[in-house]
Amino acid sequence: MEENEVVKALGALAQPLRLQVFRALVVVGESGLTPGAIQEGLGVPAATLSFHLKELVASGLVTQERASRNLIYRAAYDRMNALLGYLTENCCQGESCAVDGAASKTCC
Repeated sequence: MEENEVVKALGALAQPLRLQVFRALVVVGESGLTPGAIQEGLGVPAATLSFHLKELVASGLVTQERASRNLIYRAAYDRMNALLGYLTENCCQGESCAVDGAASKTCC
């Protein structure tokens, strides 16, 4: 992952509602959520949610797929793991880390 992509992804997550949306998508996994389900779960107006979903999709952390008449949003786990990898790439300058080995593995 390149530095400009990292900055864009972190910028997208640096807003409380977008962070909540992203975390909700991570929790539900590959099934994803429709905007209506996200809206209902977070209690946010549709127009506001639409704006924030657009930002998350533009950052590459969320994907959008049309399924019949619905849009399905999913967390992009490959991008999430790439972001985490970038942030921890040079952890502890090659020395043994204080981070538990299980916690430092990528997920999903």
